[in-house]
Amino acid sequence: MKINRLAGLISLLCSAPVLAIQPFTVTDIRVEGIQRTEAGTVFSYLPVKVGDRMDDSQAANAIRSLYATGFFKDVRLEVEQGVLIVLVRERPSIASIQLNGIKDFPAQQLKDNMKFAGLAEARIFDKGALEKATQDLKRQYVARGKYAVSVKTSVTELERNRVGIVFDVMEGEVSKIKQINLVGNQAYEEDELLGMMKLSTPDWMSWFSKDDQYSKQKLSADMEALRSFYMDSGYLEFNIDSTQVSITPDKKDIYITINFTEGAKYTVSKVAVSGNTLIPKEEVEALIQVKPGDTFSRSALTATSKVVGERLGKEGYAFANINGIPELDKEKHEVAFNFVVDPGQRVYIRRINIAGNDKTRDEVIRREFRQVEGSWFDVDKIKKSKQRVDKLQFFADVNVETPPVQGTNDQMDVNVRVEEKSTGNISAGAGFSQGEGLSITGGITQSNLFGSGNHAAVQLNTGKINQVYSLSYTNPYYTDDGVSRGFDFYKRNTDSRSTAVSQYTSHTLGGGVRFGVPTNEDEYINYGLSFERTQLGVLANTPARIVNYVNTFGATNTNVLGTVGWGRDTRDSAMYTTEGSVQRAFGEIALPVFDMRYYKLNYQHQYYYPVSTNVTLLLNGELGVAGGYGGKQMPFFKNFYAGGTGSVRGYEANSLGPRDATNAVLGGTRRVVGNAELLFPVPGMKEKSVRLSGFFDAGAVYGPGDLPGSAGLRYSSGVAVTWISPVGPIKFSYGVPLNKQAVDKLQKFQFTLGSMF
Repeated sequence: MKINRLAGLISLLCSAPVLAIQPFTVTDIRVEGIQRTEAGTVFSYLPVKVGDRMDDSQAANAIRSLYATGFFKDVRLEVEQGVLIVLVRERPSIASIQLNGIKDFPAQQLKDNMKFAGLAEARIFDKGALEKATQDLKRQYVARGKYAVSVKTSVTELERNRVGIVFDVMEGEVSKIKQINLVGNQAYEEDELLGMMKLSTPDWMSWFSKDDQYSKQKLSADMEALRSFYMDSGYLEFNIDSTQVSITPDKKDIYITINFTEGAKYTVSKVAVSGNTLIPKEEVEALIQVKPGDTFSRSALTATSKVVGERLGKEGYAFANINGIPELDKEKHEVAFNFVVDPGQRVYIRRINIAGNDKTRDEVIRREFRQVEGSWFDVDKIKKSKQRVDKLQFFADVNVETPPVQGTNDQMDVNVRVEEKSTGNISAGAGFSQGEGLSITGGITQSNLFGSGNHAAVQLNTGKINQVYSLSYTNPYYTDDGVSRGFDFYKRNTDSRSTAVSQYTSHTLGGGVRFGVPTNEDEYINYGLSFERTQLGVLANTPARIVNYVNTFGATNTNVLGTVGWGRDTRDSAMYTTEGSVQRAFGEIALPVFDMRYYKLNYQHQYYYPVSTNVTLLLNGELGVAGGYGGKQMPFFKNFYAGGTGSVRGYEANSLGPRDATNAVLGGTRRVVGNAELLFPVPGMKEKSVRLSGFFDAGAVYGPGDLPGSAGLRYSSGVAVTWISPVGPIKFSYGVPLNKQAVDKLQKFQFTLGSMF
């Protein structure tokens, strides 16, 4: 009974209000126990001031406020003759963080990541932050497939209220996928389906591809790949029922099981179009890629919605909705589609906003835009505008977005964000051969002079073979409608004694003006007029053909050159081309003003074909013919040459074609070059600026008096690496001649490089 009464008394006391502090007026405030924290900091967080009336609720509020700062692990309040005494015990600060056993990551990187969890040297120690940092550290290892990682932490108290934290990490081995089981496949063999997945069991390439390391994201992508394959093969009711991922107790082996139901294979029985098509219904029906009798394909269904939407987008209907509604006949395994077209409201462009162009003027970008403010939205004009800005080659990235204008349903803005790159280029080219050794050329180019879009270039080449001093300037918008004008001035000295070309010297001085006129979005013509004077010199071993030319026409040759050209460029990008083509035709003729009479015609066609998302096939063909007219001979120093970078790699530059009895290259009046190159990214590298390629080159130069064994096509094949680097374009190639002759001079390794400023 006594115990019960005591318990009851305690209960009664606890239920009654008890004052921990008798109300009083604060005459002063004193803080005790602080070591690192300034007293002013405590006062700033304390919700009590001198002169305030202090009671229980204010005391509790003051304690809560100081605890909330995270600076203190204990807070007490005392009163002494009207003085409020705040007694605190500070939390320790972190003196050091030590990581032991770390091999996979730089220690500093891990410490930087821990800062986001609130754990860093000189900060207040928080056990919650330590636990969060530990879990984050484990997650980083798990992301690399190391599920057996073990992390132990220890906290050591140090003098001056500090602690040292030590992470002892046992990284363990990478967990490997031991087996992938597919349950439910009947129409296709398991090996065929597994071949579509990125995850796989270990093989001889797994060390590089890491495809034997489990990732939730990769598994999700693989399941979507399976779903897409079945849905594109007619299996409309395909469904993934479940997935199980298990790991062995020793955390070394992972087992994956995917359960799915294939369902029946469906064919398309009927296709119809309804709704407000706006454009002729027959035109919409022609765009539909799902045809009666075809096996059902989800990709064809998606493509149909896309192309019809883009067609309506040309008319300004940016928010058109094309919905293919299926009607299933499960007994016959057939599906009929009714494409309901809802064009929505016609949309107009309110504003074109440009950002990111710190150096390039707005007008340089705007003049390339075919979509204009105030006109209705046109998806083709938006694409063409982006393509034209990209082809300027002033920007590393061009991003175009078309957000709707808030508060309206018929207006959009076009937001253009560019990432500028260096447009000045100090270029150099080099090659190595047994005969000449290392040869180097160089030049300086500024493609975007003072942000105006104008092009200026100076070439300086002081090699022992070719000495070139040239200056060129081009204004691509000499007129507002896109007519360009350019000037060229040059001096070229040639001494061919150490090359495969016939032995002679020449000194050329010239200059001219040229114009370019666009005929449509992708085509242009150009024409120009220039003056040129060439002084020739013969040497002791100069071929008789050249000596006879100098004796007949003189050592000084003066002519006025007229040029005309045509070009068409439909590439999707000038930097990272994946599809499209480039065609160029160019003619040069010596006008009958002085003694020289000759013509040169060139044609080039490059075609880019996307083999897959990341692989592009480049086909290049070039033809050239030249000759004299009016009873005059073709000047030998205007001949065609081939061999080396830009024509047939693996052979020395300008070494292919007719030769004389001394085996000196004469050049020719006909030239043919063909190249096939397969471009693809470096495996495992997402950076698109680096490309590998395998190539096959062929080429020849023909002329009168070709010697046996020196004329005819030459072939080569090899590999190349192209890198659009921050310091300029760099390309390495290694070509192996396939049908070399005894007279040929080889140069298997070649490269070009540049440096931006």
